[in-house]
Amino acid sequence: MTEENTGAMPPRPRARLSWNDPGLRALVYQVVVVALVALTAWYLVSNTLHNLAARNISTGFAFLDREAGFAIGETPIDYTPADTYRRAIVVGLLNTLRVSLIALVLATVLGTLVGVARLSGNWLVSRLAAAYVECVRNVPLLLQLLLWYALISESMPGPRAAHHPLPGVYLSNRGLLMPALLGDSLAWMVGALAMAGVGTFLLARWSRRRQALTGHPMALAPWAAALFAGLPVLAWALSGGQLSMEIPHPSGFGFVGGWNLSPELFALLVGLVSYTAAFIAEIVRSGVQSVNRGQWEAAESLGLRRGRSLRLVVLPQALRVMVPPATSQYLNLVKHSSLAVAIGYPDLVSVVNTTLNQTGQAIEGILVIMAAFMTVSLCISLAMNAYNRRIALVER
Repeated sequence: MTEENTGAMPPRPRARLSWNDPGLRALVYQVVVVALVALTAWYLVSNTLHNLAARNISTGFAFLDREAGFAIGETPIDYTPADTYRRAIVVGLLNTLRVSLIALVLATVLGTLVGVARLSGNWLVSRLAAAYVECVRNVPLLLQLLLWYALISESMPGPRAAHHPLPGVYLSNRGLLMPALLGDSLAWMVGALAMAGVGTFLLARWSRRRQALTGHPMALAPWAAALFAGLPVLAWALSGGQLSMEIPHPSGFGFVGGWNLSPELFALLVGLVSYTAAFIAEIVRSGVQSVNRGQWEAAESLGLRRGRSLRLVVLPQALRVMVPPATSQYLNLVKHSSLAVAIGYPDLVSVVNTTLNQTGQAIEGILVIMAAFMTVSLCISLAMNAYNRRIALVER
C-alpha cells in the first residue's frame, strides 16, 4: 500500500544550518553587533572607573545629600545655601521646566499667527511675516539670547529711573516688576483654574458627541467662562478668603515686594519663543497649503467666512501634517533651554555645572542632566504621539 492510499504525511526534511540562509545571517550579524556594543560599553566603563580610582576621585551619587553651600537667584520653591545638592538640582530642574512650558505655549501661539500671516492676501503682512521667519531662523539662537539680554540689561534705565507705565508696574534693568497675589487661598484658586480647564475639555468633548448625534451645536464659551470665573471664586470663599495683593515699590537701590520677571528669564523667554515660532510658522504654512483647495471652496459654498473656514475646516485637516514636525520643534525648544547658562539664568545645566565644579563629580553631574532632559523629551514625545494617533485618519 502506497503513502497516497494510507494518507500518511511524508517526513519533513531536517533543518540545515547554511550561511546561504538570510535569516541565519541576519541573526548572526545582530548577535555580533550586540556583542561589540556590550564590549565597547564595558571597556569604557571599566577604563573610566580605573582612571578615577587612580586619581583618588570618588564615584557615586552620595554627594547629593551634602550641603550645597551656594545661592540660586530664582527659586520656585524654598531653597537656602544650607540645603543639599539634591534640592539645588530640583530647583534648577523646576526653572528649566517653567521656562520650557511657558515658551512652548507662547511659541505655538506666535508661530501659528505668523504662519497664517504668511498666507495672507495682504502683501505687506505676508512679506513682514516672511522677513521675520527668514531673519530669525538663520541666526544662531545663542547670538539671539545674548542680543536680547544685552538690550534688556543695558538699554533699560536703573531702578531709580524705572519706567512706570501702570500703577504697581516697573520696568528697569532689574527686570519687570508687577503686583503679586499672596495668601493661603492662592493655591486653592490655582487648583480651581486647573479643574476649570479639565471641565472645559470634558464639556467640549461631550458637546461634539451631542452635536454628532442630534445635529444641534452648543454654545461652549458661556459655560467655559462660568467655570473659569466661578470655580476660583468658590475656592477663594471655601479657603477662608485669605488673599492679598503685594504691590512693589522702590526702596534704596532696588525694589521691594511684588513679582519680578528677571532680565535673564525675560531674555531667555523672548529668545526661545521668537526662534521656535519661526520654525513653527513654516510648519503651519506648509500644513495649511497641503490641504486641497477644494476644502476652501466647499467651506465658502456653505457660507463660512475665510477665518471660520481656516479654523473649522482647514486647520483640523492640516494638523495631521503639522503634528510630527511640531513635535520635533517642541523637543528642540526644551533642549535649547540649556543655553540659559550663557546669560546667567539658573536652569538645570547652570546648577549642575556649579555642583560639579564644587564636588568634582563631573560624570555623575552630566548623567543627571542627560537623564532629566531625556525624561522630559520622552514625556513630550509620548504626549504628542498620543495626540497624533487621536487625530489620524482611520481607514475602514
